[in-house]
Amino acid sequence: MRLVRKNIQYILIPFALGLFILLWEFIVSVNQYPSFILPTPGQVAAAWIENWQNGIIPRHLGLTLFEVGLGFGMALTFAVTVGYLLAKSPLLEKIVSPYIVATQSIPIIAIAPLIIIWIKTGPVQNAIIAALITFFPMLVNTIVGIRNIRAEYRELMRSYAANRWQVFTKLEVPAALPVFFGGVRVGITLSVIGVVVVELLWADRGLGFLLNFARGQLDTPLLFATVATLSAMAISLYIVVVLLERIFIQWRRSMQ
Repeated sequence: MRLVRKNIQYILIPFALGLFILLWEFIVSVNQYPSFILPTPGQVAAAWIENWQNGIIPRHLGLTLFEVGLGFGMALTFAVTVGYLLAKSPLLEKIVSPYIVATQSIPIIAIAPLIIIWIKTGPVQNAIIAALITFFPMLVNTIVGIRNIRAEYRELMRSYAANRWQVFTKLEVPAALPVFFGGVRVGITLSVIGVVVVELLWADRGLGFLLNFARGQLDTPLLFATVATLSAMAISLYIVVVLLERIFIQWRRSMQ
């Protein structure tokens, strides 16, 4: 009984999903909706299996996943590098921060044509735009994580004559990890959203394009199957981030 209470959240998640599917099936059956308005869960599953087996979903999923990974990687690298420099230099932050905030106020759709002109490769275009959407939360969390380190800890490191690398690896990185991973969780989600929005606007490949194609063909089962694939991809990436966070937090505790 204690084991059930401890893991109740893991039991309720599939239970809630099963209840949702049953309710969905019930609503369609009672109202007798045609499939182009609201398909049954079985029709969605059949569309997903068919398009997976013929390679349509894997091909578009692979491209979207590549764009998400590339965009997130660029945003993470930029956010960590610039965020650390700004955290260590309040003067530099005061100079640069207004421009960073200004870039976030510019609609992506306004600068997207320039990126298309400058970058000729489609997936790289989409990844760069996703990176522009993604980097700001991770940048802020990096700055906050470094700035929140208590002054007495830094004094203690100086008393032991620690060099900059030792301070960075043994104090700043472990101390900033919890706040930093909060930004990474938001960043990976925004990366998926950014790529899909871009693909919806102009791409000829990817899951966003597949959503547009299914909508244009009134293929609602494929539309739902694509949405389910996107959701599964986003949840999987989020779980990967959570697992990495647990690994690094355990490392942080061992460092302490």
